[in-house]
Amino acid sequence: MPRRHHRRIVGDSTPTPDSGPSPSQRYAAFRKTQQRRSSVAERFAQTLPFEMDDFQREANDALEADHNVLVAAPTGAGKTIVADFAIYLAQHRNVKAFYTTPIKALSNQKYHDLVAVYGTERVGLLTGDTSINSEADIVVMTTEVLRNMLYEHSSTLTALRYVILDEVHYLADRFRGPVWEEVIIHLPESVRIVALSATVSNVEDFSGWLSSVRGETTLIVSERRPVPLEQHVMVQADDRTEPELIDLYRHDSAGRTTTALNAQLVHRLDQLDRQAARRAGEGRADKRRRRGDQDRPRRRPERHVPRRWAVVDELNFLGLLPGIYFIFSRNGCDQAVEQCLNAGLELTDDDEVRRIRRIVDEMVEGQLSAEDLKALQFSKFRFALEEGFASHHAGMIALFRQIVERLFEEGLIKMVFATETLALGINMPARCVVVEKLEKFDGTGHVALTPGEFTQLTGRAGRRGIDTIGHAVVVDHHGFLPATAAALSSKRVYPIHSSFRPTFNMAVNLLHSSDVRTARVTLDHSFAQWEANESAGQLETQMTTLEHAIEGYELAFACEHGDFREFMTIRMQLTELERNTRRRIKREPFRSEQERSRALREVDRRIAQLRGAEQGHPCRQCPDLQRHLTWGHRWAREMRELERVRHRYDSRTGSVARQFDRICTILTALGYLDETVDAGRSDFHLTQAGQLLRHLYSEQDLTLAQALREGVFDGLTPPQMAAVASSLIYEARRGGGGEPRHYPGGHRGAVAMAAEQLRHIATRVEDLCEDAGLERPRQLDFGMADIIHEWAQGESLSRVLYGTEMTGGDFVRNAKRLADVLQQIAVAEPYLGDHAEELADTARLAADQVNRGIVAYSGVD
Repeated sequence: MPRRHHRRIVGDSTPTPDSGPSPSQRYAAFRKTQQRRSSVAERFAQTLPFEMDDFQREANDALEADHNVLVAAPTGAGKTIVADFAIYLAQHRNVKAFYTTPIKALSNQKYHDLVAVYGTERVGLLTGDTSINSEADIVVMTTEVLRNMLYEHSSTLTALRYVILDEVHYLADRFRGPVWEEVIIHLPESVRIVALSATVSNVEDFSGWLSSVRGETTLIVSERRPVPLEQHVMVQADDRTEPELIDLYRHDSAGRTTTALNAQLVHRLDQLDRQAARRAGEGRADKRRRRGDQDRPRRRPERHVPRRWAVVDELNFLGLLPGIYFIFSRNGCDQAVEQCLNAGLELTDDDEVRRIRRIVDEMVEGQLSAEDLKALQFSKFRFALEEGFASHHAGMIALFRQIVERLFEEGLIKMVFATETLALGINMPARCVVVEKLEKFDGTGHVALTPGEFTQLTGRAGRRGIDTIGHAVVVDHHGFLPATAAALSSKRVYPIHSSFRPTFNMAVNLLHSSDVRTARVTLDHSFAQWEANESAGQLETQMTTLEHAIEGYELAFACEHGDFREFMTIRMQLTELERNTRRRIKREPFRSEQERSRALREVDRRIAQLRGAEQGHPCRQCPDLQRHLTWGHRWAREMRELERVRHRYDSRTGSVARQFDRICTILTALGYLDETVDAGRSDFHLTQAGQLLRHLYSEQDLTLAQALREGVFDGLTPPQMAAVASSLIYEARRGGGGEPRHYPGGHRGAVAMAAEQLRHIATRVEDLCEDAGLERPRQLDFGMADIIHEWAQGESLSRVLYGTEMTGGDFVRNAKRLADVLQQIAVAEPYLGDHAEELADTARLAADQVNRGIVAYSGVD
């Protein structure tokens, strides 16, 4: 089990005169102090301009003692100090350290931070589209890059000793989370892991799994925010009055925040409700109802919702800026900037405007053409920056987001309107955080924020070393209740659950380096299986209880005339056939009615056989038959329950490995694996097709491999290949239907014909997955095919985006992912079959033609 360290303030610990340390205790404390002063951790602490917190010291000591470390602490608490020490320790011991992040923006930011400390010659960066100094002693990378290295047994792993997994709670992410588990499972035993996590409610479980996979793991939990957080609600009576900032919680006589709701807030909201009712003329409506309109539904009047610009203006007046205003809509963020500008708000002085211009011009110079800048509405973007406002969301290109981040960090931008993606790791602390609503649109409907999401957002409030208090502001909105906000701001906020599942690519990579038994054992080490086993443990207890009850019933109905257990088993089988099997046969589809009749006759024959056995059973003659049947019916009930629990238990134990077995069955049928049997033991070996699949890390890995084998891309030009392959990575934000505006070359052209072939392959793969009980891959989406084709032909950004709803940021992100897939095809050249060289050259050219200009921008100097 992991060692657990929980820092709790328990009260006054000042020793009394009678409880002072003994001489031996004082000497032990002296020796401990001497040892600490000579430790690497202490030397690292001396390099810092501030005093470390206890949780940071404990984590660093554990790391120096050769333990894995899991640190769970709030946003802004200083978890990265532990990561920084791991790198410092690696340098001291002359070994390598890798720093992994979930997104490229974090990788780029951390790369710059480490270069500032250790210099460019010691630090490398590896993301999907950037490779700088990859053999350095310190390498920052996305988690996917490290996963791919592990499968390829890269020489870069030589001398690796420490791996930092930043934002490790990201492994709960449905789409990319499994990569974290693959890395944790496959890293060499000699590597120590430093896992940094938000405060999740089941961190002890996660730590227990880490210990089971990686060995000795020290869990460090800190729930103390370095800057205390005050929670407020912003209300406004109407557009003619100023907004009001009211505390969410009541304060005691000493000024300390309590956990009780602020009665003033509740009273003020009640007043505003009454004002809204009066405005809506509810009094007159009441009179009409008394005259007989009682049944007509009446919509409850809503309170006035504060305007975004008015909220910003009030926060500026109160001295609570800089701030981040979370709006769960890209358009909403952009509209908020416009609303503030239209309201005439200015948050910067002349000196700040000059500094903003200088920084923006420096960062943009030489990166984009004048035409691209025009297409991206750069002049409008820069004007808003100069006034102190900016948006920050995935629809913006990386360069614009980096400009916003740089200006905000330097205190030049005073309000950033952002979607929730900003809450992920990027270092942008603020004095206040505003949350517009306590619900968001998740792609299918409006859902309430979880405590974890709320905590992640508000965690940005309060700048360490600058602010004494951080401020979280919820804006009053339709349906808002103070109790909802209070429920979201609890400490141990949300559990982390595995999203791990085997994939086709994962299966062939496992079987490339191990036999099938070892592969299954490896999968049994996943957090997904660990969680399943934990729930299976509860089922084991339930089964034991049921088995004891069944034994007791069997003693109670013991019969001198015969085996009463056998008698009850016959009766149970008879009931099942009569009540369920006949009904099922009548409902099930058969190829003909004759087949259905034959099945029914077979059931009738079996029923007659069991009736005869039951009637002729010796226990029928027992004078205590009715008493025995009373116990027998209870026995039968518990037997049915035991069978149900056993089925649930079996479905949990080995569930991940069973998915792997189903994947292997599909891969064998399609020719990616050869099954061999030696001495009664089955194993698999990769065919050439299996080697091809091993190099394809796309979400649509099997569909892409089949397309390459069946010649879908043969004879296509680089722009045509890019257009067709875009369907493998693109997914319209608003369910666009999967079709482009037009197919390059028309509906009988090469792109359209290849797209049709690819659709047929994808459908076959979907059917195979469904038949095997596996999750169906998402459908192909060709909605970007025409845009990519034009871009690969050399058209400008303004030209390819003209007439589309696609933002520059979305285009760049999808184009980068496409270039990565095309590069994977090129790298797989040895396994591409008859036209390998031609196909690989086309893929290489296509990748280069896609990864140009604004797409090639990496944000790394």
